[in-house]
Amino acid sequence: MNFPKLQITKTDIKLDMQIQDPVQKISQPRPKQNIEQPAGKLDINISKGVLDIDQSQAWKDVGLLTPKESVQKYVADGRQAALKSISKTVQEGRQMMLNSGNGQQGSIIASIAKQNHGPHRVPINIKFIPSVGSVKTHYTPGKVDVNYTPQQPKIDVQVNQPTHDYQQGKVTHNTIQRPSIDIDFTE
Repeated sequence: MNFPKLQITKTDIKLDMQIQDPVQKISQPRPKQNIEQPAGKLDINISKGVLDIDQSQAWKDVGLLTPKESVQKYVADGRQAALKSISKTVQEGRQMMLNSGNGQQGSIIASIAKQNHGPHRVPINIKFIPSVGSVKTHYTPGKVDVNYTPQQPKIDVQVNQPTHDYQQGKVTHNTIQRPSIDIDFTE
């Protein structure tokens, strides 16, 4: 038995496609920035220190006295010398009075002259001038007040928006061959 045959012929579609890619450009311009730093305010207040030096005792030790002290010293020294001289004169007179009748005649005056004149020993001693601790000092320290006020920086920023350039892509096509199906019956 002969069955009819079915013959199917199929033709595919043929396309001519052209693709244009999209183009995208993004750029970010730099921001404009301005920064200023004002100088801080510095305030310095100084009170001076005071140094008091009292060297009056050192001057006295050296022999330099104030006019009033000098007069008082010379008065005291003069009084002492006058009393010493009176005492010596009285002693010599008493010595002459008591010994004059004993037949010594001029030898009493010679012995008194011998006592008054002749080598006198001067005491030798080392003295440190001025004495230790004779200069007195007192110091009152000064003060330094420092006040600093910082200033805030001034910052000015201008932000620029990004630039965005976009071109869409394209797809174009042409049909070169259309699809088809042919069905035939053959015996």
